[in-house]
Amino acid sequence: MAALICGSLAYDTVMVYPGLFRDHILPDKIHLLNLSFVVPTLRRNFGGCAGNIAYNLRLLDCPGHAMGTVGHDFGPYREWMLQNGMSLRHVRELPEEYTAQAYITTDLDANQLTAFHPGAMTHSGRLRVPADGGITLGVCAPDGRDGMIAHAAQFAAARIPFIFDPGQAMTLFGGDELNTFIEQADWVTVNDYEATLLEERTGLVTGELAARVAAYVVTRGAEGSTVHAGDRRIDIPAVRAAAVVDPTGCGDAYRAGLVYGLMRGIDWETTGRIASLMGALKIATVGTQNHRFTMNEFGDRFHETFGYRLD
Repeated sequence: MAALICGSLAYDTVMVYPGLFRDHILPDKIHLLNLSFVVPTLRRNFGGCAGNIAYNLRLLDCPGHAMGTVGHDFGPYREWMLQNGMSLRHVRELPEEYTAQAYITTDLDANQLTAFHPGAMTHSGRLRVPADGGITLGVCAPDGRDGMIAHAAQFAAARIPFIFDPGQAMTLFGGDELNTFIEQADWVTVNDYEATLLEERTGLVTGELAARVAAYVVTRGAEGSTVHAGDRRIDIPAVRAAAVVDPTGCGDAYRAGLVYGLMRGIDWETTGRIASLMGALKIATVGTQNHRFTMNEFGDRFHETFGYRLD
């Protein structure tokens, strides 16, 4: 029994601008935007939503498989996954393509500008969600457009409950398509900016979205998150991080916490707190897959933060 995370596997080239974007953006010149930022630090990380969520599930000792298409340059990432005990069962290499590449610039307020080359990810629709009973929960995360449409339909057809996490792929879909995803999904999770886009494109307000799924989860960074489940609104506090180092991948760490809670049938109050703690542990470390902990350490930190222990 395992989770299947359909989404991107990508190399993230991350740059940090030691200032604030807003100091250089003139509101009356947005239509003429032409900016260059000098970024003294640059690093290349293993990333992509499926890879990041799968990595965090491995830390949580929760069985999960990343599913995605990668390119001929995937070798170093493959070795990383093997070294960290991550499954490659549903990863397919396409020798004619590059692995997806994200170029991310972050400022001191944790705002991000991202350019993304999808490469092999464009062909993710070639992969199919297995319907052999081995997968008990799914995630439809940002991926190639055709792949997201196909995998959501396959989860639904196989009666595998799944999370719809449109993320950066929101712009690929119109209102009717997003409504279809919501009808197929059991849970929807977005950040506060994506929530605004989702509501604008679907024409649905928060209560209407929540009524169509088992839970509608909206994250708000340092302001915490909210779970709308049925007629309940559950506010989840943010966890104070040991240090705010790198926000890239925090949302994926949070989503791994949701998967962990859902796989174990944990109540939403505790599931949301697990997810919140995952985000705080990630943000204190450079890169999307460099934070580490044991489950005993995680349990101790949870108890210290929230005053009760995980079962």
